Amino acid sequence: MKLFTPFAQRSVSLRNRLVVAPMCEYSATDGLPNDWHLVHLGSRAVGGAGLVITEATAVSPEGRISLGDVGLWNEAQQIAWQPITHFMKAHGAVVGVQLAHAGRKASVMVPWEGGGPLAADAGAWQTVAPSAIPFDTHWHVPQALDKQGIAKVVADFRAAAERALAAGFQLIELHGAHGYLLHQFLSPLSNHRTDEYGGSFENRTRIVREVITAVREVWPEHLPLWLRVSATDWSEGGWDVEQSVQLAGMVKSMGVDLVDVSSGGLVPHVKIPLSPGYQVPFAARLRHDAGVATGAVGLITESTHAARIIEEGSADVVLIARESLRDPYFPRRAAQELGITITAPEQYQRAW
Repeated sequence: MKLFTPFAQRSVSLRNRLVVAPMCEYSATDGLPNDWHLVHLGSRAVGGAGLVITEATAVSPEGRISLGDVGLWNEAQQIAWQPITHFMKAHGAVVGVQLAHAGRKASVMVPWEGGGPLAADAGAWQTVAPSAIPFDTHWHVPQALDKQGIAKVVADFRAAAERALAAGFQLIELHGAHGYLLHQFLSPLSNHRTDEYGGSFENRTRIVREVITAVREVWPEHLPLWLRVSATDWSEGGWDVEQSVQLAGMVKSMGVDLVDVSSGGLVPHVKIPLSPGYQVPFAARLRHDAGVATGAVGLITESTHAARIIEEGSADVVLIARESLRDPYFPRRAAQELGITITAPEQYQRAW
């Protein structure tokens, strides 16, 4: 059963091909991870996943989605991550961090408080974007980044990557999907610039390439670097699968080891044909056409479905999100359902 075979990239080897996808917990203060993150992430490592990726981890205060986001923009956050990464590695999981900047989708309430834009008296801050186009009606109007601002974003990703290494992470995923800042530059729907960061495919992808280059300068050659993309905006005139294939081929030669293929998030009110595995064909397309390793994600909740994706060659790993929230031990359950024996922690072996 290939789903439960190791997956090696550079010096890192995942014990299986089930990955806990990044999922925001909105439970930090001043960007600091805490006991919630230790227990939440640690339980998924004990649960048997090959790789656990943290939620979107902001590279700067203004890059947070909400005031509850974790970060890696200072030394205190770096130190706070260390016991969490140590625990996860001690229980057999490879530990990844998703570095992110929310751009125009920043400065919002946490979901259980409504999720809409923060009011000024609730701590709102000035958001930034490639162009001064709000995400939706009644949202903050972002400030269009000038070249100095773009350079700061690139430098922030670089510095966060250095801190990620010191914090004990073994893999970085750059968040270029779901309508956040890097995705905003990629899509013509949110990027109306006329300088070297807008217009052509070459220009719209420039900041992504600059971030990859900057991160690879400080992220060791022996550790993997992933990129998450939204394969399509599901909206006419936006970013699409053909451009995703082109980008995937480009970044492979720059040191990106896997493209984590999601979709949507850039513009509101679009119709997405949701069904189990609805994004898997995008992962298969990028894997085949760009010759890059891919990850499949999206309403994958059954062990047999995850196994089939790998067996058919649609992707190299399967990322589990909401099903992992419902069941931190999904990999152990999947193994049992598929007739695979995996080692349990010593503390739990009497239950096996």
